[in-house]
Amino acid sequence: MSTTGKIARLCRYPVKGLSADPLDRVTLEAGRQIPHDRRFAIARPTTPIDTADPQWMKKTHFHSLMRDERLAQLEARYDAETTRLTLHRKGRQVTQAVLSDPMGRMMLGQFFAAFLSAEAGGTPKVVDAGARVLSDQPEPVISIINLASLRDLERVVGRTVDPRRFRANLYLEGLPPWVERAWPGQRLRAGDAVLAVREEIDRCAATEVNPDTGERDMKVVKALQRGFGDINCGVFATVETGGEIAVGDTVTVAGG
Repeated sequence: MSTTGKIARLCRYPVKGLSADPLDRVTLEAGRQIPHDRRFAIARPTTPIDTADPQWMKKTHFHSLMRDERLAQLEARYDAETTRLTLHRKGRQVTQAVLSDPMGRMMLGQFFAAFLSAEAGGTPKVVDAGARVLSDQPEPVISIINLASLRDLERVVGRTVDPRRFRANLYLEGLPPWVERAWPGQRLRAGDAVLAVREEIDRCAATEVNPDTGERDMKVVKALQRGFGDINCGVFATVETGGEIAVGDTVTVAGG
């Protein structure tokens, strides 16, 4: 069985819950996430978070696709040098803000209060974690999806499964389906970096959301359970040895 694939797509998600920022290449540091990945998050109005120094909290404290599918209607464009976020809806710009500026984050919170309306229940607090990460996991991780596994999932679902539903950092091609299930405890060499695979990813209702329309139109979690006996798809890894990775780079299993 082949253990060599390549990076088909490389993404980060500067604002937790919003669309991907695609990358051609990036330099990873040991023990860190992709730079700017989940640096910002939209805390719920009732979340007891220190907006000046936000610490990791469970995902239920933030607006995300798991409960706020309407967020998928927004197309996010991010400039890492300035931290300027521009949001579009149906091809039209609806707002922009510099996320490293407290005033910019406050204005963006006001936008989400109007955009999410009753679902927001007040004015959300957009927070900046700086070098830390506000992902679903308390430690910095890289999420990895095997595209061949998604094609096999389509057999169970009976329709095309858009990879964007899984919000991965690395999408791999050229591998057999589900080979990644044997990776926890193994190391992957990707470009110049070495990743230590920690565990499989158990999936939630965020995968139900159509990334274009914001509608809940596919029972992905139930399909995983029905077809494969659990709700896992993809793996989490940590960066063990830093280095540059790029779209097209080879990914190989380097052992335990």
